[in-house]
Amino acid sequence: MHIWFLAMVRILLLLVLLAVITTVDGGNVTYDGRSLIIDGQRKLLFSGSIHYPRSTPEMWPSLIAKAKEGGIDVIDTYVFWNLHEPQPAQYDFSGRRDIVRFIKEVEAQGLYVCLRIGPFIQAEWSYGGLPFWLYNISGIVYRSDNEPFKFQMQSFTTKIVTMMQSEKLYASQGGPIILSQIENEYATVEKAYGEKGAAYVKWAAEMAVALNTGVPWVMCKQNDAPDPVINTCNGLKCGETFVGPNSPNKPAIWTENWTTRYVINGMNIRTRAVEDIAFQVALFIIAKNGSFVNYYMYHGGTNFGRTASAFIPPSYYDLAPLDEYGLIRQPKWGHLKDLHAVIKLCLNPLLSGAQMNISLGQQQQAYVFNGQAGECAAFLVNHDTENKASVLFKNASYDLPPKSISILPDCKNVAFNTAKVSTQYTTRSMVRNRLLDGAQTWGEFHEAVINFEDTSIKSENLLEQMNTTQDASDYLWYTFRFQQESSDAEAVLNVRSLGHVLHAFVNGQAVGYAQGSYKNPQFNLQSTVSLIAGINNVSLLSVMVGLPDSGAYMERKAAGLRRVMIEDNQGNKTFTNYSWGYQVGLLGEKLQLYTEQGSSQIQWGNFSSPQNPLTWYKTVFNAPAGDAPVALNLGSMGKGEAWVNGNSIGRYWPSYRSPDGSSQIWYNHCTHNGCIISRSLHVWLVELLILLCFDFRYNVPRSFLKPTRNLLVLLEEVGGNPLQISVDTASISQVCSYVTASHLPPVSSWVVYEQKTKTYMKIKQRKAVVKLGCPSNSKISNIAFASYGTPLGNCTAAYAVGNCHSYSSKAIVEKACLGKMRCSIPVTNRYFGGDPCSANEKSLLVVAECR
Repeated sequence: MHIWFLAMVRILLLLVLLAVITTVDGGNVTYDGRSLIIDGQRKLLFSGSIHYPRSTPEMWPSLIAKAKEGGIDVIDTYVFWNLHEPQPAQYDFSGRRDIVRFIKEVEAQGLYVCLRIGPFIQAEWSYGGLPFWLYNISGIVYRSDNEPFKFQMQSFTTKIVTMMQSEKLYASQGGPIILSQIENEYATVEKAYGEKGAAYVKWAAEMAVALNTGVPWVMCKQNDAPDPVINTCNGLKCGETFVGPNSPNKPAIWTENWTTRYVINGMNIRTRAVEDIAFQVALFIIAKNGSFVNYYMYHGGTNFGRTASAFIPPSYYDLAPLDEYGLIRQPKWGHLKDLHAVIKLCLNPLLSGAQMNISLGQQQQAYVFNGQAGECAAFLVNHDTENKASVLFKNASYDLPPKSISILPDCKNVAFNTAKVSTQYTTRSMVRNRLLDGAQTWGEFHEAVINFEDTSIKSENLLEQMNTTQDASDYLWYTFRFQQESSDAEAVLNVRSLGHVLHAFVNGQAVGYAQGSYKNPQFNLQSTVSLIAGINNVSLLSVMVGLPDSGAYMERKAAGLRRVMIEDNQGNKTFTNYSWGYQVGLLGEKLQLYTEQGSSQIQWGNFSSPQNPLTWYKTVFNAPAGDAPVALNLGSMGKGEAWVNGNSIGRYWPSYRSPDGSSQIWYNHCTHNGCIISRSLHVWLVELLILLCFDFRYNVPRSFLKPTRNLLVLLEEVGGNPLQISVDTASISQVCSYVTASHLPPVSSWVVYEQKTKTYMKIKQRKAVVKLGCPSNSKISNIAFASYGTPLGNCTAAYAVGNCHSYSSKAIVEKACLGKMRCSIPVTNRYFGGDPCSANEKSLLVVAECR
C-alpha cells in the first residue's frame, strides 16, 4: 500500500511538472516568414486598438466584448509614459491608468494583447507620451543616441516590462501579451539625427530584446529594424505600399490600419469608407502575405483633460467600428466582422498552402491558395477603381465591382466581396435629456486680469511658454508696464506668437484676440489701443491647446510670445525692452474651482451675461435615468475646458470653424432639427454630417456621474451662452438594411466540417436575407419603411417605393420583426407571397426604429 501510494505521488508530481512545462512552452511566441506561431500553430490575427486611458475601467469589459464579437483576436494599446510617470520616479497606475487591470480584462475574455510600449507614441497625445520633465535634464536630446534620454527611456521601458512579468502577463508566462513595440514611426525623423539616429535604432532594438519578454518585438514604419525586431507597416494602403519585411524570416504585420482620420480643430473632417478598409486588408493578406492586421482605432474614445496634443479635440476616432461612446457603428463593424469570418474560412490554404497568381485581365488578378489536404481558396481582385469587370475563373464567370476583392473559400462560391455591404446601417441619435437654461441655477466667477505687480516670475526677456509652464497649465500671463507722458493717446499693439491663442488686455480692458492653426500655429495680433497718462499695464494671456506630439528635436520646439511691439500715433516703433512679469496658470485653476471643495471656497456671482470672456461658470444637474451614454452639448460655448465632478472631459472649441465654415452651420442645423440628415447623400457625406452634428457634444462617462447634483464647471475664454447647454444621451435609434436577391448569403451560413481526416465546406443557406438588429437594451419598435420589389435609393440615399412593390411588404416585415431584438427576412418571392412584378431582380429595403 505504501509503495503504491509513493508511486501515485510520483506520477501526480510528474503530471503537475508536465502541465507547468506545457503551459510555459505552449505560450511561447515565435515567427517565420509567413506568420506568428503561437503554441506551435500558425496564426492569422485581426487586432483592434483600444487605448485604456481614452475610456474608463467601467467601459473596458463591454468594449473588449464587442471587439471579440466583431472577430477581433488581439487588443492593441500604447503605453502612456507621461500618464504613468508625471514626475521622475513617481508612478501612477490608478483608475484609467490601470494598465494591468485592462490587460487582465482582455485575458479574461480570451484575447491576445499587443503592447506598444514606445515609450514615444505620438498618438495625438500630449508631447507624444513623453513626460515634460525630461526637458529639464541637462544635455538631453530626445529619441537620439543620447545617454540622458536613453537612460530615462530604458528605465521606463524596464519598469513596464517588469510589471508585466511580475503579473505573468507575457505569453511566455502563460499570459495574453504576444507582441511588444519599441519606439514608434522613427523613420519619419531618423534622417534629422544623422549617425545618431541609426545608432539609436540599433540601441533601442537591443535594449528591448535584452529584457527577455519571451515574445517578439516590432518597430513600426522602420524598414531598417535590426534583427530579430520585426519591421511593420502603418497607413491607409499597406496592401499596396508596404515594402515587406526586411528579412525573409519575418512575417508581414500591419500595426496601424486607420479606420478613419482623427479630427483636428479648425480643419475639414476626413473619413474612410469600410469598403476601402476591407479591400486593403484582403489585399495585404494575399499580396503581401500579411498575417497580422491591427485597426487603428477600433475604439477611439476620448482625450480627457489636457491629454490631447496640439489642436486635437476630446473626441478621438469617433467613426471607428466602436464610436466614442462604445456604441457599435454600422456598417463598419459588421462588414469587417464578415471579412474576418470569411478570411478565417481560408486559414489552412492561406497559411500553409502553395500560392499561385493568375492574370484575369489588365487590372484583374486571381490569387489562388492550394492547401496540402486539397483545400483551395481564391481571391479575385479588380484593381480598376471606376469600372466593374466580368472575369472567367476555373471555367466560371464572376462579376467584380470596381476596386473590390471577391473571396471564394472553396475556389467556387463567392462568400464575400469587399465592395458589397450586406450588413445593416445604424443611426446614432442624441436625445436632449434636459436643458440647463435656468439662469438662477448658474453661478459665475470672473478671472482676474494679471498685472506686472501681481506676478512672481520676473525676467528681462521673453520666456518660452512650455519651459515656463512645465505643462502645469495651458495658460501663461506675459505682463509689462510702461510710462506714458501724454494723455488719451492711441497706439498699435503688435504681438508675434508661436501659438496657439492670445488674449490681449491693456489696463484691464480686453483689446484683442488672435489664434493660430494646426498647420501654422504662428500668428500675429495687431490692435489699436488707448493709453492713459502715467503707468499703462499690458497683460497678454498666451494659451496652448495641447503640446506637440511629433517631429525631430521636440525638446527644441517653442511656443508663446516671440516679439511685442508698440507703435505710437506718430509711427514710432518701440520694442518692449521692459522687465517682464509672468504668471503660470489662472486663478481659478489655482483655487481648483472645478472641484467640490474648491468651488465651495469662493463666492460665486449671479449669472449676468452670456458673452463674458475669461469667466468660470458652475451649475448642478441630475444624471439621466438608465445606462445610455451621456454627453454635454456645448455648441453654444466658445472655447475653454469643462469638468464634471472634478473630472475634466476635455478642452472644447466650438467657435473654431473649419476652413469651409461648415461646422458651425451644420451644428445649428442639427441643433434645431434633431440631427435629422437627408438620406439623399452618399454614405461618406452622411458620416461626415453625422460627425459634424455631434462635434460639439462631449462624452461624460457614467462613472463620472452621481444620481443627482453633479457639479458642472466651465472655463470660458472667449464668451459663450451656458443657458443653451444641454445634457444628452446617445443611442442607436434606427437601423436600415438593403439587400438584393443576388446578394451573397450571410458568411455565417458557411459551415466547415471534417470527414475522414479531410476538411469540407458547405453552405447551409444560399438565399440572400435582410438582417436587422437593435442594441441589447432595445427592441424593434416600428418599421418606418419596407419595400420588396424595386425600391428607389438605399440605406445611404433617399428611399421610396419604386415601380415594382409588394403591398404586403410592411405587414410581413412587421410580423417578422416587431418586438424583437433581431430578425431575419429572406429576400424571396415566396416569402412575400409571390412575384410583385416581372422585374429582373428583386430587392428588399427596410428601415426600422429601435426603442
